[in-house]
Amino acid sequence: MERAIPALVSVLAIAAGAASARVPQQAPPPSRPRSYVCLRVPSAPTLDGALDDQAWRHIPWSEPFVDIEGDARLAPTLRTRMKLGWDDQFLYVAGLLEEPHVWATLTERDAVIYQDDDFEIFIDPDGDRNEYYELEINALGTVWDLFLVRPYRDGGPALHGWDIAGLRAAARVDGTINDPSDLDRGWSVELALPWAALAEAAPGRRGPRPGESWRVNFSRVDWEMEIADGGYVKRRDPATGRPRPERNWVWSPQGVIDMHRPEHWGVVTFSGSVAGPAARDAARR
Repeated sequence: MERAIPALVSVLAIAAGAASARVPQQAPPPSRPRSYVCLRVPSAPTLDGALDDQAWRHIPWSEPFVDIEGDARLAPTLRTRMKLGWDDQFLYVAGLLEEPHVWATLTERDAVIYQDDDFEIFIDPDGDRNEYYELEINALGTVWDLFLVRPYRDGGPALHGWDIAGLRAAARVDGTINDPSDLDRGWSVELALPWAALAEAAPGRRGPRPGESWRVNFSRVDWEMEIADGGYVKRRDPATGRPRPERNWVWSPQGVIDMHRPEHWGVVTFSGSVAGPAARDAARR
């Protein structure tokens, strides 16, 4: 029997054409999920997307993202990494995306952000593959956050009216956004997700304690683009006239093009150690 979440019931809405709500595919499970040790931050970072705060200095980067299907596909052509930190109030997320042509168009919260290039976060606090969170952000810092009662392949639904109360998010472009006349270096994101909001679907309805683990994954949607009339447009398939499929690059591979398989997400373990040289090196091992 599923737990009801009163704060969410009034905003129930079934996902229509949502990101990753693709036709279920049968595939062998991927290799062992990736893991990450989340250290406590020595101080709260300034949320401006720059990632140059002292708070991040000794927080280790993840491995570069891979194709969502894993070894069945070629490695991504652009590097993407993430890092995590935490304190008593927030989960802090940093993402760094290599990109020579940074673009974005969507500015309204809860727009379907994966229609732009984006960075995505998925969190299942108790690892039961039901009642989990999704957040997407583009290079303009526009956010789409939603709550999944269960995976789409199990009937959903998704609560699009749900917001991560107290969310703080920022993006920073290393270059010039929406300007095809030059080459950029990439873009970065920085987010603070309050435990008070994430606790709604967490064991004991609270944030994590040292030594506990949550199921988490990260995704990057990357569209093939071309330059036309001084701007960026999605490259189209000559046979269909439609945009070519997006590329999905993830931290922990899913084995199939479907992010909504929480059983294949990575494992984040929360450490009681404050980030510093010794804690950083231990987390990397």
